[in-house]
Amino acid sequence: MSTSPVTSPPGARFEPRGTTVLPSYDDDAPPAQPRPALGRPSLDERFVRWGAWASALGMAWLVTQRLLPLPGPAWFLITWFVLGLVVTAVLSALTVSMVEVRDRVAAAVVTGGALVVGAALVSTLVFIVLRGWRPLLHGNFFLDDMAGVGPKDPFDMGGIAHATVGSMIEIGIALVIVLPLGIGTAIFMTEVGGRFAVLVRTIVEAMTALPSVVAGLFVYTTVIVVAGWPRSGLAAALALAVMMLPIVARAADVVLRVVPGNLREAGLALGASRWRTVWHVVLPTARPGLATAVILGVARGVGETSPVLLTSGAAAFMVVGPTDGVMNSLPLYIYTTVRSGEPQAITRAFAAATVLLALVLFLFVLARLVARPKRAKKTRPSKTTGTRPVKENP
Repeated sequence: MSTSPVTSPPGARFEPRGTTVLPSYDDDAPPAQPRPALGRPSLDERFVRWGAWASALGMAWLVTQRLLPLPGPAWFLITWFVLGLVVTAVLSALTVSMVEVRDRVAAAVVTGGALVVGAALVSTLVFIVLRGWRPLLHGNFFLDDMAGVGPKDPFDMGGIAHATVGSMIEIGIALVIVLPLGIGTAIFMTEVGGRFAVLVRTIVEAMTALPSVVAGLFVYTTVIVVAGWPRSGLAAALALAVMMLPIVARAADVVLRVVPGNLREAGLALGASRWRTVWHVVLPTARPGLATAVILGVARGVGETSPVLLTSGAAAFMVVGPTDGVMNSLPLYIYTTVRSGEPQAITRAFAAATVLLALVLFLFVLARLVARPKRAKKTRPSKTTGTRPVKENP
């Protein structure tokens, strides 16, 4: 058996093992140019991206206004969007691969969808505010009720105080019922499990799509007809609780399932019981998500009309007690006011819708502030003890 000597390529230079070679720098080399961040488009890419939509804008005007009988802004926007996708794909195919072409077209489609949704939301808000801004200029609209006020009376008479108070009372009672039941159901489905948990999850998912009128009929039949209770705010709160419970339970279940299992194992390994682990580890970790679940439930319940119409009834005066008879709410006030057909009353309904939107926004912001995690405190060396806590600047 013969072995051939190992030859090294010409010009190769071997350094002894264990030595350190320092890099050398050329003093006459030009200064280094800053590199663009990853993912940031270059100048040519930005020109292709914006130039494609600019040229598509001109072609859309030419097609809709000169070549085809397609009047109106709707056809213009649709044509502009379709031509923009086509021009973006053609220009991108000239410089990049097909993978990047598909990526740019997909990004344009997603961005266009987001813009459509945002435009629909903004247009709805602007339309409601423009139709109902005049009653909002009068203080009595927020402080008075509609007792003795007709649909043709001016805006300096009457208000929505009774409907606002009624909505807050009904939603508050519904939240008192839904919070422990919804989050408790989610904890049971996530932490306990078993065959019965599968059945409960199936029922919760089925109730998520429950029509609101069915919930109102259920409470009307069981509470008002069978039990003999009168129409009241309490009955309306029960109907709203039936609508909000599956929403909160389903959303909370999804949030609790996202919590890492390592946190549960760490709590159990330290000797804590399952209940203490859930209370002190799982729930604080999932608090922002649970707040979002509550927001979804409130958003579902605060705008419901048919359950409140069947179980509460409309009142033109202030009712504070949930068991004192019929109690009005903002959705029911909007429904009954629009049905009158009078321009003054319809304007009041749009103003009440504006207040309802502001109320939902306030609840959303409040829930996000409550769910915000606490800021951690930084420590820095001290002369005596070595470290001292310092609050982080907002």
